[in-house]
Amino acid sequence: MRFLLRLLGYLLVAAGFVSLVIDGARSIANSSLRYTPVDLAVTTLSGARSEALRPLVERHLPAWVWDPVLTTLLLAPAALVALLLGFLLLRLGAPLEPGIGVVTRR
Repeated sequence: MRFLLRLLGYLLVAAGFVSLVIDGARSIANSSLRYTPVDLAVTTLSGARSEALRPLVERHLPAWVWDPVLTTLLLAPAALVALLLGFLLLRLGAPLEPGIGVVTRR
């Protein structure tokens, strides 16, 4: 399980850096700050609009999850979300450190 968490973490970190470079190049070319929101990235990757997720989220989760939480998350920069989620998965998939005072050599 840790292997899969680390693999997905590395893929998300790589995708975050790629998105960061693309957004940086676009911002330099336009002479203004431009970033790709998560909504556009999800739409590009899956082909489905985020509005199609709304009934599903509202049916299975409380109503407040869609309006303040997910709408804010969908407007966030995709590079930032991918990097944060990737680093979180890498941390969760890290091997456990031995406790202090435990002798591991025999």
